[in-house]
Amino acid sequence: MALGFTPDDHARIASAIAAAERQTSGEIYAVFARSSDDYRFVAASVALALSLALGWVATVIASLAGLAVPALAVETAQLVGAALLFALLRSSQLTMLFVPPALARMRAARLARAQFLAHNLHRTPERTGVLLFVSEAEHYAEVIADEGIASAVDPSEWEAIVAHLTEAAREDRLVEGFEQAVGRCGARLAARFPPDPNRRNALPDRLVEI
Repeated sequence: MALGFTPDDHARIASAIAAAERQTSGEIYAVFARSSDDYRFVAASVALALSLALGWVATVIASLAGLAVPALAVETAQLVGAALLFALLRSSQLTMLFVPPALARMRAARLARAQFLAHNLHRTPERTGVLLFVSEAEHYAEVIADEGIASAVDPSEWEAIVAHLTEAAREDRLVEGFEQAVGRCGARLAARFPPDPNRRNALPDRLVEI
């Protein structure tokens, strides 16, 4: 989804949520994040380490060649190199190549939970809020269900939804993936929490991009 979601994409996902919620008193919300962290500290650490290593290599080569390189010149070159490398890493997707997978998952999971709380999915009347979350940079997807529905559904069912959503994202079918995930979540909600004619829609039916 490098170019982002179009208005039609948003409309399709919103329509899928509305259709699913007509069959249940539960609430479904979708969030898409480009990245769950800026990983600035990773870019800075990598830039500094590469710059120091290159400076050391250059000094060794100069020494072997019988050239005298002033220490100040080496240190200045290392600082400039670190700044340039940091700028390069921050202006591209290269930083993610150096982010440990465990750290990427931790950051994405943390943002997913923050979004669950930020959009008040934990405050629905029957505790039936469900968040569909995808973070592009980390290749991460998660379904977070509040305790009212989570306790009534086997975890493997949520895992299956996540697997399909992740596959759709990997194949650049994310709009379709969200639609299918919404439908699957809606079916699980409908089986346990039928529609309430007096229920008002507590959350807007839409996809949030952050």
